[in-house]
Amino acid sequence: MTEALGLSRLFKRFGHTIAVDHVDLAVPAGSFFGLVGPNGAGKTTSLSMAVGLLRPDGGTATIFGVDVWADPVRAKALVGVLPDGLSLPERLTGAELLTYMGLLRGLDKVTVAQRVDELLAVLELDDARNKLVIDYSAGMRKKIGLAVALLHAPRLLVLDEPFEAVDPVSAATIRTILLRFVASGGAVVLSSHVMALVEQLCTHVAVITRGRVVAAGEVAQVRGGTSLEEAFVHIVGGRTGGAEGLSWLAS
Repeated sequence: MTEALGLSRLFKRFGHTIAVDHVDLAVPAGSFFGLVGPNGAGKTTSLSMAVGLLRPDGGTATIFGVDVWADPVRAKALVGVLPDGLSLPERLTGAELLTYMGLLRGLDKVTVAQRVDELLAVLELDDARNKLVIDYSAGMRKKIGLAVALLHAPRLLVLDEPFEAVDPVSAATIRTILLRFVASGGAVVLSSHVMALVEQLCTHVAVITRGRVVAAGEVAQVRGGTSLEEAFVHIVGGRTGGAEGLSWLAS
């Protein structure tokens, strides 16, 4: 099995807090891989280390066999990233931002211009191509961030909450693009809190809690005979009936 993304004994500590506790994960090439877990479970920290945004205290991360921290330039050429809390150059227009990022990636001007036009059209941002990013809505920022991630034709996409604040029509467009990307041989790693979305889109899923992967495999295998949401609650040991003490709400 070719691994699009491989994490081995990945470890990160912040002070006395262990955020990621020796995580092992194998994302197959050609898979749509969901990463789910409660708030503070270590998902974003793990993904940040996996793509070279945060240096791990231990362990390794590889993208199609290339060590992210031993050969970062080569590894980062293979991956497109949409991080959580994406910060963008806000005083550029959408078209200027994509052009700048394309040239920064080393693409020639003609290729950049063609890809910018196509991405803006497909992501329904063509009317906002000359609008400053600072004036973009939250959903538009997600879409221009995805365009940046796709611009250099990566083999792996790592997306942290890509559908957050995105309207249903735009979400359907993004879904189609991602499924087409996987069908053409790419791999997508998607972090989300929306279990129904992960269950609908993903072929594989991993559950992370307290900095550790506690379940991983094909979606049908992880969820068993129940829904992914019910399996998730059972796996992480969550409680679903915690309103007993709020009797004053009905008074």
